[in-house]
Amino acid sequence: MITGIEHDQATRIATEAGHALLSLRQNLKSDGSNAREIGAAADRHSHDLIVGALNAAYPQDPVLSEEGVDDQARLWSPRVWIVDPLDGTREFGEPSRTDWAIHVGLSLGGAPVVGAVALPGRQVTLATAAPPRVPPRPHDAPLRLVVSRTRPPAVALSLAARLKADLVPMGSAGAKAMAVVLGEADIYVHAGGQYEWDSAAPVAVAAAAGLHVSRVDGTALRYNQANPWLPDLLVCRPEVAAETLDALRELSVRKGPTEGGASQATLP
Repeated sequence: MITGIEHDQATRIATEAGHALLSLRQNLKSDGSNAREIGAAADRHSHDLIVGALNAAYPQDPVLSEEGVDDQARLWSPRVWIVDPLDGTREFGEPSRTDWAIHVGLSLGGAPVVGAVALPGRQVTLATAAPPRVPPRPHDAPLRLVVSRTRPPAVALSLAARLKADLVPMGSAGAKAMAVVLGEADIYVHAGGQYEWDSAAPVAVAAAAGLHVSRVDGTALRYNQANPWLPDLLVCRPEVAAETLDALRELSVRKGPTEGGASQATLP
């Protein structure tokens, strides 16, 4: 059972962790030469803050965190908090960048129902506590597809070509999903594989804001799985969901085995 308290707690915890990381970020050198050291410290500090706060508020709920040990006992719990203490460590280590995030989400029966995504560099937290209103698209403007600024997947590039969409390079997964929520992009597709903590909280926020969220084949996203690897993800405006899914099908996106037995979407 979920009450409004969980939504408020997720927002508070993500926001407070963001403030803590902004303080740590002040120790970055202007040339970023100590970025790896500061990033590692930020990951650990944020993890400790978030998990400590969740354990204090909900001692019966397991927590799945990128920085924590995966306790498989979570598989028998209907409620599981899924956390990414610092999404976008590379961007965090570049003093001028704001496209990094903190994720605090709660899965109920495998569905992400509570989420908070703090964007500390922009001094904003988007959350299911008060779902954002997605701005309307500019009339007759080309679609905007957000992609990784360092390694855009082939699926996203092919999809952009098929939809005649403009590419919007960006850092962390949370920042990309929130760009769609904020009306700064229309589509976020990822087909190179992610972990549950990369998308649980962003998907909860996006869904609460009225966006389409699914796998690239249109099926539902499921969380708190034994293997927390998610092969692919689509977050987009609802009015372009059918067109986007049709284009993905036309591109013959298919799943195949990859190293470690996981799977990812690939193009022929």
